[in-house]
Amino acid sequence: MIADLAVDRILFDKIKPSASTKVCVIVPVRNEAECLWETLEALRLQEDNSGNRLPSDVYEVLVLVNNTTDNSFEIAEKYAALYPSFRLAAEEIWQEGDRANIGTVRRLLMDDAYRRLMLTGNQNGIIASTDGDTTVDSRWICNIIAEIEKGNDAVGGRILTEKEGGTSRLYHLRDVTYRCLLAQAESLIDPRQHNPFPCHFQYFGANMAVTCSMYNQAGRLPQVPFLEDMAFHKALMLQDARIRRSFEVKVYTSSRVDGRVSIGFSEQLRRWMNEDEARIPQMVEDVTPVLLMFEIRAQLRQCWNDYVEKRIVRRDELSSIAAKLNIKVEWLHSQLISSTYFGGLWDVINLLVGNREPELQPIHEAIDQLRLFIKSRKTNAFQTSPSDMFVRAGRASA
Repeated sequence: MIADLAVDRILFDKIKPSASTKVCVIVPVRNEAECLWETLEALRLQEDNSGNRLPSDVYEVLVLVNNTTDNSFEIAEKYAALYPSFRLAAEEIWQEGDRANIGTVRRLLMDDAYRRLMLTGNQNGIIASTDGDTTVDSRWICNIIAEIEKGNDAVGGRILTEKEGGTSRLYHLRDVTYRCLLAQAESLIDPRQHNPFPCHFQYFGANMAVTCSMYNQAGRLPQVPFLEDMAFHKALMLQDARIRRSFEVKVYTSSRVDGRVSIGFSEQLRRWMNEDEARIPQMVEDVTPVLLMFEIRAQLRQCWNDYVEKRIVRRDELSSIAAKLNIKVEWLHSQLISSTYFGGLWDVINLLVGNREPELQPIHEAIDQLRLFIKSRKTNAFQTSPSDMFVRAGRASA
């Protein structure tokens, strides 16, 4: 049971938890009167893979309006009254001081979703997160369920931006192209059976989901004021969670630069807009060292698997890895045999060797380099012949 909620009352008690609920959707809202009706409409009109309306008892939606100065809460209340069969519960709170941030609000919501699902004994229940300015795809919920039913612990979906004008969106599209190509290169170098290509790079609060059991195992959403989704992703990785980054799980969000948080997507768009006005070229992390780290991680993962499954220590391989990382092989060996999860082992290594400023290169050069690398790789571990080769990622739309 969650005991340290940052409010003095039980939230969302207007709707009793139901044993038939598979997914509890959480929506943090702050001054979203302009978008909220459309957000709720998309959540209500969910379909299955045949295009039929999803039964209303399969999921519920929790909206937490916080520190708002508009009529967002009234809109949510009106929507709930208009569609009583839609399992929507809305609450309004005001947070003060160091609790007045998106990290606290999303944690409150996810904790309460966990509490409600666990009240019915639903360890396999799914907590799905989106935002008040975001419109989910018509099959968002059924596609999340499908990915979890494949044995995944968590799902990160694609966050697509509305086609609004402005140079900041062009910067964003280039950034998405770079990161999607990196994800494709990663899947070729260090393939994961639970997250095969096509896959992407996103696990963010506007479009993410996790099972109740993994949410608890990972220690719940970390207590941070912002970038709480990235902190939670790290917590999942430390537990070797099976995270599927699916193109089928889609949402659409605004590309506004006047965001509700000081650090996040809107702030990044604003920075890109300023850089464009100052004629500063768009730079990203140099591809070559990133690909090298993918290769080292794949090599170390094989050593890890051999030790965990067969109690075999491949000393020659460890020596090769240690030399590439410029660390002592004895230290690496001790970390290998003492780590409970591979994610924890890799995190320790990153902390040791990754505390440097990354080399940068122009994004156009990085994209070209990644395309050449991907084109040169003919097959990967999950392909049976060159004829099974995946379609290369083109220019991403986002």
